[in-house]
Amino acid sequence: MAEHSINPNNWIKDYSDYLFNYTITRVSDREIAQDLVQETFLAGLKSMANFKGEASERTWLIAILKRKIIDHYRKINSNKGKAEVRMSYNSDAETEGDWLEERVADPFDKTAEDDLENTELGIAIHDCLGKLPSKQAEVFKMKTLLNYETEAICNELDITASNLWVIIHRARTAMASCMEENWF
Repeated sequence: MAEHSINPNNWIKDYSDYLFNYTITRVSDREIAQDLVQETFLAGLKSMANFKGEASERTWLIAILKRKIIDHYRKINSNKGKAEVRMSYNSDAETEGDWLEERVADPFDKTAEDDLENTELGIAIHDCLGKLPSKQAEVFKMKTLLNYETEAICNELDITASNLWVIIHRARTAMASCMEENWF
């Protein structure tokens, strides 16, 4: 095992709620979100020897989860595997779309109010995504939540860049309006 140790016995207690809330905003399906979190824990167990301690356990698990979410979208799209998907894992990247995560409380500084707020926020986001037309919801998730590159989205959905920006603008406007009514 690597020089830095991790404790998978505490993963469910320490990280399952955070990982689930993170996932549900990206896939909008409770069962799929639960499956992806389980797959993340399993992949973490299988690759524990690769944990170098350069990041926290939570950050390491989120990196695994992001790959699982990308794989999920690749599977469900007709052009699966054709587009190269690039994700940025460092906070120095452009923060477009991070406004949803910035409103979630730090899980290591939880109070009962934070738990309630996170649950309510997750439900509000899920509900608002459900109100979008399906193409807008898919483009919003891919661009804003998953940070797919424009070219990758266009290749996956077989749309032009200008069409993408019209769709994403409409989706963001609708999401902002919906969140304003249902959350703020």
